[in-house]
Amino acid sequence: MKKEFFKGIFKENPSFCLLLGLCPTLAVTTSVVNAIGMGSAVLFVLVWSNIFISLLRNVIPSQIRIPCFVIVIAAFVTIVDLSMKAFFPALSRQLGIFIPLIVVNCVILGRAEAFACRKSVLLSMIDALGMGIGVTCALSLIAGIRELLGKGMLIFILAPGAFITMGCLLAVINKVKKLKIQSCGKHKCTGVCS
Repeated sequence: MKKEFFKGIFKENPSFCLLLGLCPTLAVTTSVVNAIGMGSAVLFVLVWSNIFISLLRNVIPSQIRIPCFVIVIAAFVTIVDLSMKAFFPALSRQLGIFIPLIVVNCVILGRAEAFACRKSVLLSMIDALGMGIGVTCALSLIAGIRELLGKGMLIFILAPGAFITMGCLLAVINKVKKLKIQSCGKHKCTGVCS
């Protein structure tokens, strides 16, 4: 279970390793507050949709599973959207269309298809927590860098700044992975640490 949780944060981080959901990732990371708001929304929708899809996995016909997943996800996105409008109206205005677009976010649909419809409720919830925290951490890291550098250089708060930040972070992550793989070669690695 620990492995299922941590894979979403590190090894299979949706934003940095799987490169899923990049449109909202790059669009909402103009501030850390926006990033945490979007990450929290994704986390909520991911956890609850995974739980319900896992509960319903044996009653959903395979021919219509994707439309059923979308309906379940849309229900939780609606809850998040209306709650955000009621309790955090300024944040809701900042995130705009990206909250309703969570319905078709690749991370959430991908986890429903690849994991929740095949695994138990507990494992699906743990997987969703890890993936959701991974998304939130990635959004917060990108937003933090953009906000910090954007204070002195205008480009980082504009759209190109999102791409530059993402590219630099991916380069660092890939370099760390490469160094880790090279160091594994020195001690007869079984492939577990890659």
